[in-house]
This record gives sequence, structure tokens and C-alpha cells, in this order.
Amino acid sequence: MVQEPVLPQKTTSQLLSLPVLVAALGYLVDMYDLFLFSVVRVPSLKDLGVGADRLLPEGIYLLNMQMAGLLVGGIFWGVLGDKRGRLSVLFGSILIYSLANIGNGLVTSLSQYAVLRFIAGVGLAGELGAGITLVTEVLPRQIRGYGTTIVATMGVLGAILAYFVADLFAWRNSYFVGGGMGLLLLVMRVNILESAIFEVVKDRQVKRGDLMMLFFSKPRLLKYLQCILVGLPIWFVVGILITFSPEFGQAMGLTEPVVAGKAVMIAFLGQVGGDVASGLLSQFLKSRKKVITGFILLSFGFVLVYLLMPVNDLNTFYIICFLLGLANGYWALFVTIAAELFGTNLRATVATTVPNFVRGAVIPLTTLFVWGKGQIGVLGSALGVGFLTVCLALIALYFMEETFTKELNYVEE
Repeated sequence: MVQEPVLPQKTTSQLLSLPVLVAALGYLVDMYDLFLFSVVRVPSLKDLGVGADRLLPEGIYLLNMQMAGLLVGGIFWGVLGDKRGRLSVLFGSILIYSLANIGNGLVTSLSQYAVLRFIAGVGLAGELGAGITLVTEVLPRQIRGYGTTIVATMGVLGAILAYFVADLFAWRNSYFVGGGMGLLLLVMRVNILESAIFEVVKDRQVKRGDLMMLFFSKPRLLKYLQCILVGLPIWFVVGILITFSPEFGQAMGLTEPVVAGKAVMIAFLGQVGGDVASGLLSQFLKSRKKVITGFILLSFGFVLVYLLMPVNDLNTFYIICFLLGLANGYWALFVTIAAELFGTNLRATVATTVPNFVRGAVIPLTTLFVWGKGQIGVLGSALGVGFLTVCLALIALYFMEETFTKELNYVEE
């Protein structure tokens, strides 16, 4: 196997073009807000008067409200991205979640918090899919994997930034910072041009953003479901193992309490390395599927370590969180495959809805986890849910098409 040559200057300038940079910065702000709640969950709920015995159930309730917003927003922004254009989503989504972020910093009750997490979820749903769609369409096929890796890596840095901002400021001010960053980013987006591939399709008489084309065609529906299933292990780790790491630390018998915000930051620090490594490996091996298969298996290995290995000190626990994040670093490849599998007239719909359905899958996953917790305990329930997600992901990936060399200038008929 021959290693790829060093990228020429023209290619480097394409990777650092305005659409790529703005999509990357947009996802940074998106992930900042998405995971800020995981970081400030405990202090914000305590400040709103929630008792210690209600922190977990109320935290799950708010997380599920956020994820429900992601599901609704994923459908709305995905369809809009194919009907009106990728830029309309990039502008509209960041405006909504930036204002919702500011609103989160002003809440005085749990009900207000829940409503605003839902609204924030709706806004957050559009950023990643539209950004990845735009990047895959403006870059040549031989380097689009690098472009989506840049976007994903910046997003993970946003999750890490959430920890440090929350460490420096009170939880309300942390939300204000996120809203302010989003509004500033809107100014940068004024000069971005629409995808040329989309502009060509826009002038043709073809259906765009039609969900019925997905659900009433068996081949397309199967591809769509495969995309969703491949991403489940990522959000099992993030939405259950890392978000509720204090509860897992307690179940493991750790004498020192686990700080949820620190666990999130460390896990996403690992995911930065994972996203870069998976992106570069996919370019080197010229395969998305091989790399994702390896990362899923690696992730499950670390899940077994997290849940079954005796952990006696807090530092060891955080090291395992880092390794879980590292193995979780195929998020960019997963969304890239979703974008590459479908034609231009459905690409934004798929690339936007798929990651949000994966995020929204936290609702049934946490429900299954909570039910199992009462039957076989915290650790046993998590192991069962994790095993289920990995099996479904590997089966879906086995039947999925390899998309590395696929041209994207086509439509679904």
C-alpha cells in the first residue's frame, strides 16, 4: 500500500477555505452548547433547588428534552437544507441555539430549563449536517475526508472549551458565553457562497428534501437505518457512560466523587485524537468502513474495561474516560458516510437527520438503561445496553456500501 503524498499548496488552501473554517467554527459552538449541559448539570440543578436524590432523574429528563429537540430540529433543518440550501440552515440554526443559550442562563425554574433545552436542541440539530454537507460538496473527493475531520475536531474542541469556561464562570455566565460566540459567528457567515453542486440541482425539476423518498423506497430506507445504527455506540458512551459518570463512579465504589464536567472534558480530549486519527487512517487506507469497524471494536473493549475492571482511584477512572473518548473518534466518518451515501437532493436531509436521530436515540437507550438498572444494577444494565448498540452497529456496517471514492454530483430519482 502506497502512502499518500504530501498535500499540495492548492489542496491546503482548499482545506482552509472560508466554508470549511466557518463550518468548523460553527460546529465548535454547537458542541460547546450541546455538552455544556453535561458539564453544568449538577450545579445548575442544585441552584434551581433540586435535591440530591433527584439530580439523576431530573438530569435525564432535561437531557431527553434536549434530545427531543434535536429529533424535531433534525427533520426540520434537514428538509430545509435540501429545499432552500445549506446556508439557510447554517444561519437559522445558529441564531436559534445562540438565543436559546442566552435564555438558558436566565431560567428560574425546572420547567423553563426544560423548554429552553428543547429549543436549544432544535437549533443545535442543523449545524453538523449542513456543515458536513457543504464541506463534502465544495471539496474534491480525494481530500473531503480531511475537511470533515477538521470540522469534527473543532467540534470536539468546543466540548472541551465548555469544561474550561464552566470552570472559570458560574453556570449562567457559561451559557451567556456560548450565546455570544454563536452570534459573533453569524457575522463570519455573511460572505459564504452556496454549494455549486446544490445550485445546479436547485435549477432542475427534481424532488428535494422529500422524506417520503427515504421511507417509501426500501433500498434507501435500509441505507438510512444503517447510518443511524452505526452511530449508536458513540452516543451510548457519551450519553450514558460519560454524562452519568458520577453515578458510575459511585457504583464502582470510588471513595472520591467523579466530577461530571471533568469526565466530559477528558473524554472529548481523547475524541480529538480519535477524530484526527480516524480521518487520517481513512485517507491512508482509502476506506471509511474498515476504520469505523476498528474504532467500534476498540470502543467496546474500553467499555468492558470501564464497567468490569476494578477501579480503585479517581485518576485511573479518568484515564479510562480518555480512552473511551479516543475510541469514540469516528463521529466525523460516520456523518461523512451518511452524506456520501445519498444524492444531492437528499444529502442535507440525511446528513442532518441521521446524527440527530443517533443523538435522540439516547432517549430509548437511557430508558432501557434505567429499566435494567432496577433489574441487574447500574453496571450490568450499562453493559447490556452497550453490547446491544455494538452488535447493531457492526451488523449495519457490514452491509453498508464503501463510499471513499464515490462521486457526489448525482441525484436520487
